[in-house]
Amino acid sequence: MRRPKPPAIRNKLDLADRAQVRLVKKRLGLSDTELAAIVGRIGNSISAISKEAALQRAKVLNKTSDVPAAAVIASTAVGEQATTELAANSPTS
Repeated sequence: MRRPKPPAIRNKLDLADRAQVRLVKKRLGLSDTELAAIVGRIGNSISAISKEAALQRAKVLNKTSDVPAAAVIASTAVGEQATTELAANSPTS
């Protein structure tokens, strides 16, 4: 006799269900290893997994921001002042 598969719990990730794992990975933009690491550390709650993925994404964005150092900003500002002064002092014909 065949028994129907029990319905999945909506807020828990079943790592044995390949389709569910694939959809969660795609929705959150995670790899297999990243998802396994998060589930091992946090648990299988989908909301907790999505929060942790968002935190990881935020950390990566903060580390790779292209903000130049203060010295670069200062030297650029000095260079712009010199260019502006030269343009103001040059005669126009």
